[in-house]
Amino acid sequence: MTAKLDDPGAAEALESPLLAASGFSHAFFTRRGGVSAPPWDTLSFAVALGDDPAAVRENQERAARRLGVPAARLYYLSQVHGLAARVLTGDEDRDAVVREVGDVTLSRVAGVACGVRSADCAPVLLADRRSGAVAAVHSGWRGTVLRVVVEAARALRSLAGPGAELVAAIGPHIEACCFEVGEDVAADLAACSSAGGSAVVRVASGARPHVDVRRILRAQLAEVGLDAATVDDVSGCTACDPVRFFSYRRDGQRSGRLLSAIVAGRSVIS
Repeated sequence: MTAKLDDPGAAEALESPLLAASGFSHAFFTRRGGVSAPPWDTLSFAVALGDDPAAVRENQERAARRLGVPAARLYYLSQVHGLAARVLTGDEDRDAVVREVGDVTLSRVAGVACGVRSADCAPVLLADRRSGAVAAVHSGWRGTVLRVVVEAARALRSLAGPGAELVAAIGPHIEACCFEVGEDVAADLAACSSAGGSAVVRVASGARPHVDVRRILRAQLAEVGLDAATVDDVSGCTACDPVRFFSYRRDGQRSGRLLSAIVAGRSVIS
């Protein structure tokens, strides 16, 4: 599901049917529907790359409108491919939070939007259908090796309290078709889940390995109790699709940053 680009000020985004059916406002934003100039055109969320701060702020406003929250309650961190998480209440200053280091944002306060930015790394949105608590996870290959999504799911269960019923959606990222890595990285990724090396690493004769991060993340989520029916795939290869997605692998320093976010709040499940 996407926003219509002919809507004034519309930020285009993909949605997870599973998260939507569970009552959570969320979005895997594409690069379309913002105001940033090339090469960050148009819906980019990173000032540090050289984009106009006023354009990024307008993009934040548009994303917040799409999510149905005030822009001051749309949060994300400075990501470093680690395990650090930040629990948010909505009283924090947004600009101060973005200067903090971490790769997971969490909240159980209704109306707080937890986000992560990406440009090939996998964004994962998690939610508890009972309490309304949510988490957004940034899982690049280093974070995947560290099993950041496992730690995030455990942190969300702790935040949500007894009886948590987690659901998740894995968003667009660099897929196996384009994610070519060295032998050492392939070995580390093959070993970080129960999926099995042959299931996640593809090696053709004379070529470097290609890795299926989506399958690894699904296996890691299964280890913490999320079976296939509770995990949604929101598809799209960031490297393959320059119309919809930014990609560091494709564009290097000229790449913008995508935003994925989910809003905490009581779901439709009682």
